[in-house]
Parts: sequence; structure tokens; C-alpha cells
Amino acid sequence: MMKMPVRIHAEKTGNNAYLNSSPSVVNVGQIFTKGDLKEVSEEVGKYKVLNIPTKINKVTVEIITLVELIKKGDKVGSSEVVLLAKLGIRPFSYGLVVQMVYDNGSVFSPNVLDLTEDDLMEKFASGVSMVTSLALAISYPTLAAAPHMFLNAYKNVLVISITID
Repeated sequence: MMKMPVRIHAEKTGNNAYLNSSPSVVNVGQIFTKGDLKEVSEEVGKYKVLNIPTKINKVTVEIITLVELIKKGDKVGSSEVVLLAKLGIRPFSYGLVVQMVYDNGSVFSPNVLDLTEDDLMEKFASGVSMVTSLALAISYPTLAAAPHMFLNAYKNVLVISITID
């Protein structure tokens, strides 16, 4: 049912770019936005609900801090169910979880939403450094390696001129 509206949209508009996201759609919802993806992801994350009460009633003290009775993925046994029921706790969280991000015909991991401009600049600088190192190692002139090549050539000429006076 989730793939059908995407297919219909592609047929009506001729925009087949959304069809790339279609294989990844299995029992999930899609959010279409023209806004900032990180802001949308943070807004969706606000609506996760965890039903653990945190208050004191007369002589009964309810849990104030998080106590781990069950780990994620473990099956809840009958003794845990009885204990949690007596405490009035429903130990399940529910909400939307971003699993994939679709942007301009490409599907990404939601980890891209956590990248900052500083992270991108660091990755770009690292890539330029690798290209420069490779170009210097194989003596292939590139825009990034040229200043280093000229400096190394100048040093060699300087050494030769000092050596022969």
C-alpha cells in the first residue's frame, strides 16, 4: 500500500525519481518535505513515548530513575510482566524511527542527518590531502600537488647551487 502512491505519482507526473526509494518501503511511512531534513528528523524524534510514571503518591514511591529490567530484544517473561503490572509500568516505547532518507533521487542512511558543516569540511580536506599525497607519490601534477612540487623543486635547485657554489 505504501508503494502504490509513489507509483501513481510517477505515472501522473512522469517524475520517476521517487521510484528509487520504492524497494526500501516495507511497512513504513514516508515523510515528504522541502524543509531541512535534520530539523524534520529531530521533530519526529520528539514524539517517542515511554510510559514510565515518575511521581510519589502518599506512602507509595514510584520509580524516579530509569531501572533496566529488560534489555532491548529480550523476551518479557511472566515474572517481569507481573512485576511491571504491579508497578503500573508499560515498559515499551513507540514512535517513528527514521530508517532511510531520500533526497534528489538518492537514498541515504539516516546518519547523514547528524553530519555538520564542520564534518563535511573535514572529510573534504581529508580527501584533498589524500589526492595531494597520491599525486606527489607518483609525481603527477595536480592543482593540489603543484605548490608542493614547485617547493620541492626549489629546494633541490637550492641544494645543487649550494653544493657547486
